[in-house]
Amino acid sequence: MRILVTGGTGYIGTHTVLALQESGHNVVVIDNLVNSSEESLRRVAELSGTAVTFHRVDLLDEAALDAVFVELSIDAVVHFAGLKAVGESVREPLRYYHNNVVGTLNLLRVMDRHGVRSLVFSSSATVYGEHNPVPYVEKMEIGANNPYGRTKEHVEDILSDLGAADPRWHIALLRYFNPVGAHPSGRIGEDPQGIPNNLVPFIAQVAVGRREKLMIFGGDYDTPDGTCLRDFIHVVDLAAGHVAALDHIAPRAGVFRWNLGSGHGTSVLEMLRSFEKATGRPLPCEITARRTGDLPAFWADASSALADLSWSTTKTVDEMCEDHWRWQKNNPLGYAGWQEPAGFVRSGGVAEGVRGGFAPQRNPDAGMILRFPLGDS
Repeated sequence: MRILVTGGTGYIGTHTVLALQESGHNVVVIDNLVNSSEESLRRVAELSGTAVTFHRVDLLDEAALDAVFVELSIDAVVHFAGLKAVGESVREPLRYYHNNVVGTLNLLRVMDRHGVRSLVFSSSATVYGEHNPVPYVEKMEIGANNPYGRTKEHVEDILSDLGAADPRWHIALLRYFNPVGAHPSGRIGEDPQGIPNNLVPFIAQVAVGRREKLMIFGGDYDTPDGTCLRDFIHVVDLAAGHVAALDHIAPRAGVFRWNLGSGHGTSVLEMLRSFEKATGRPLPCEITARRTGDLPAFWADASSALADLSWSTTKTVDEMCEDHWRWQKNNPLGYAGWQEPAGFVRSGGVAEGVRGGFAPQRNPDAGMILRFPLGDS
């Protein structure tokens, strides 16, 4: 199938693009590159040996989005595109609702207009809010407690209503927990812009000297070591979950909900110790006061994904940290640290409104991936 991946240059998006390619799908990526880099797709093409077609498109530009569907025959969509920082969403709620909800409405209108009605939506465990006991199961009443989470909840409601009104739609809502790790090659990984909002990328930046120390918010919770428990999932496992969901809904109409998580909690200190083991040295940290809004424990019941998709996590916490560290030490500044070396051949390009792509062909002199506009493939 030809799969359109929105937000496909981001952290989870790039790993899912690679997983889709490795599963035999033809992938088209759209992204506005606000919080990501096109370099990630060059590396995906390098890893897969398969071209990635890319359009720089913002979902808020419905006309540009429609042009992609006019040009290409799309079979299904995996939808990642959106703003995702909880704290920022509290400060800028209108921006989040406009980008995440209106952008999705534009996507759905264009999909419907072109008869594309198979969608995997990147939701979030934040929709469960603060009122539910662990582990979280899909049948629980949801109720996010921040604007970011509520944008995910609103989109879930829209998709549920759409599926109820039109039986031609095939929709998967994937609620996932704390993605960490990187591709084992160390070529693609998480590249947060500014100060990381999540634990593991912050630890990784401490390890490469970009941050002074890790601040642990709260050491007096009712947990085994006093720090919060979270459900960490390797991004490679998460990407595989998206492929499994896409394959499951292809012949089945309706709206399906699945948690994607490990099914158990790992403490902040346990994750830090595992990362220290990966680096081979202790990392500076300080336990300070609790942070408002943090829950003591948060993990998934992922039994539905196992039953329906034959999917479960395969990577351990140690593997998550080893892979994340390999990515970070090889790319201490993320994708921004990559420079085009002498002999790198650039032909065409990816500019506003211009179709481009990344092709796995090599310059025999430079040994680097060439980038040039691609035709339909």
